[in-house]
Amino acid sequence: MIALGLIWYVAFLFSTTLHESAHAWTAMRLGDPTAYHGGQVTLNPLPHLRREPFGLILVPLVTYVLSGWMMGWASAPYDPLWAARHPKRAAWMSLAGPGANLALVLIAGLAIRVGMWMEVFTPPDSITFSRVVEPLAVGGPAGAVATLLSILFTLNLILFAFNLLPLPPLDGSTALPLVIGDRAAERYLKFVRQPAFQMVGLLLAWRIFNPIFSPIHTLALNLLYPGLGYH
Repeated sequence: MIALGLIWYVAFLFSTTLHESAHAWTAMRLGDPTAYHGGQVTLNPLPHLRREPFGLILVPLVTYVLSGWMMGWASAPYDPLWAARHPKRAAWMSLAGPGANLALVLIAGLAIRVGMWMEVFTPPDSITFSRVVEPLAVGGPAGAVATLLSILFTLNLILFAFNLLPLPPLDGSTALPLVIGDRAAERYLKFVRQPAFQMVGLLLAWRIFNPIFSPIHTLALNLLYPGLGYH
């Protein structure tokens, strides 16, 4: 359990750091250097750990002990005045985080397929969050690599899907300004950024996520292993 937890934590810390770095880098490129000056445009996890020790250390450990997989959070600072002036830029900044997680899903999936082509990996009889692929040979480094790729695939699929829910304070809630006018976007963002509404949105997201994620997970597995009929 401890060894598996270490692999989970490495995957979680890297995935979350990449997510927040993508937010910070996109904001910098679109005119808001706040996160850049805060040291968040980096894959070094230390600035992110210093900013959110509770969400990046305590919560992942507690959720792993209670459920066998990790969840937590981090954050990158931004200038709310910049976001109010440029709601569409702020929307792209928000979507950059889930986009980074989707990229990791695709990279992990490609690595799994390459390992199968090289006859190192094979599909498992049953899928768990920590076991999307398994080594053909028992023992050796292939087992650890298979576990790491499995966790990267599953965890980043969760982070991608969860953060795209259109509920505040999740990233998906700020995507609407991409398809509405600037004045309407400004009013909408003021509404969804109210603290009370964000708390309600987060609680609702946790309630509805499991039935939403289950078909997404099944679809991803069947795209990874076409013809095997996982369900």
